[in-house]
Parts: sequence; C-alpha cells; structure tokens
Amino acid sequence: MRLMSFRTTYARWMQTPAVRLALFIFGCLLMGLAPLAGLLPGPGGIFVFAIGLGFALRSSIWAKRHYVRLKKQQPKIGGWTDWGLRRKSALRRQKREKQAKGD
Repeated sequence: MRLMSFRTTYARWMQTPAVRLALFIFGCLLMGLAPLAGLLPGPGGIFVFAIGLGFALRSSIWAKRHYVRLKKQQPKIGGWTDWGLRRKSALRRQKREKQAKGD
C-alpha cells in the first residue's frame, strides 16, 4: 500500500463537508474571541483574528465572496489582509501594479 502525500490527504479531508463546516465554525469562534485576546498585554488579538480569518476563508465559499466584496469596497484594507494572510492574489496584484507603473 502506497502512502499518500500530506497534500493529497489534506485535499481529501477538505472536500468533506463536515470538516469544512467545523473549520469555518472554529475560524468564526477565533474571530469572536479576538477582542478578548486583545485585552491581554501584547498584540495577541490581531494574531487570533488573522488565524480565524484564515480558517474561515479557507473553508467557506460564503466567506470568500464577502471578503472579495470587502476588497472591492475597501482596497486598502483588502491589501493589508492579503499581505497578512500571504495570499497569492496579493502578489499577483502587486506585480501587475509594478508593471503598469513601469510602462
């Protein structure tokens, strides 16, 4: 029996609706707890919120649609969140902007 790679296993798990729902709920829970973590000394609330946002965006099409809408309405906020989440779309957008300025 051949062992599956981590990516294959992860992709298979992410196709399961129960796992996606659990990750979305966990992400929303983390985003909800971020203000409480913000009361503690240090920047913990920001990191808790970013991790929760990452889980929610990774596992929910609904959350992705709302995120794209936010990025269109508030490009500056969308840019910061893309940078914080290390999204590939942010890198592509920056590359296009550099090429447009260079031309």
